[in-house]
Amino acid sequence: MSQDGAQRSIQSIETGFALLQALVDAGESMTLRDLARAAGMTSAKAHPYLVSFIRVGLVQQDDATSQYELGPFALQMGLVSLRRLEPVRAAAPEITRLAATLGHTTALAVLGSHGPTIIQILEASYPVHVNLRAGTVMSMLHTATGQVFAAWLPPKVAEHYIAREAGDAAVVTHTLPPEPDLRTRDELLAAIRADGMARALGNPLPGIDALSVPVFDHTGHVVAAITCIGPAGLFDARLDGDIAHPMRACADAISQRLGYRRPVV
Repeated sequence: MSQDGAQRSIQSIETGFALLQALVDAGESMTLRDLARAAGMTSAKAHPYLVSFIRVGLVQQDDATSQYELGPFALQMGLVSLRRLEPVRAAAPEITRLAATLGHTTALAVLGSHGPTIIQILEASYPVHVNLRAGTVMSMLHTATGQVFAAWLPPKVAEHYIAREAGDAAVVTHTLPPEPDLRTRDELLAAIRADGMARALGNPLPGIDALSVPVFDHTGHVVAAITCIGPAGLFDARLDGDIAHPMRACADAISQRLGYRRPVV
């Protein structure tokens, strides 16, 4: 043990933490050698720590590649931390009421280290074959959820997450070839801001439509996105339709609880 002021600490835990930090910073699986180098230690020193981390679920090792990545308990820790954020606590009851009113699958997303991340999902009473769960990361440009963040985040921040998702197989993105669109990215995001809502028709899954609205905090920054999804035949995807209006009202109510005041035009 080491002494730091009046508090005692366990040095081996702090040493091993460097390996977890390296995995978080990398955002992908790593070989033992690369992981050890990133953590500033030898492979022989890093390996016992990784064995212990695997046993408690903080790290997992791919059987095929032998590479290391964050484990299931690390994900659970991250989700619990995200849920304790004030915007999430404010949104939870409103999201529950919205889902009960609409009857469609409804999700809440916040910006995680890898991008827009689903932290709460309320399933529809009818089956929707969409692979969404807590922890799912959504594409910034190819999902309605991601477009909300892309439209309202500061441009440099949005660009960071857009670039980061390239080649990341864990990010939910489009399954169809991109359709020709005369609008540039800036025009698309400007249109979303003007509409106050993002819409995805048949994307990322054919036949499944989605609407997503932003939630703002007292500083006017986007802190969450509320998304509703459903099959095209049952889902009113109009920007002024029967689903859009309750979604806007829900987002406004949460934003007001967080101290947001809409600018007077």
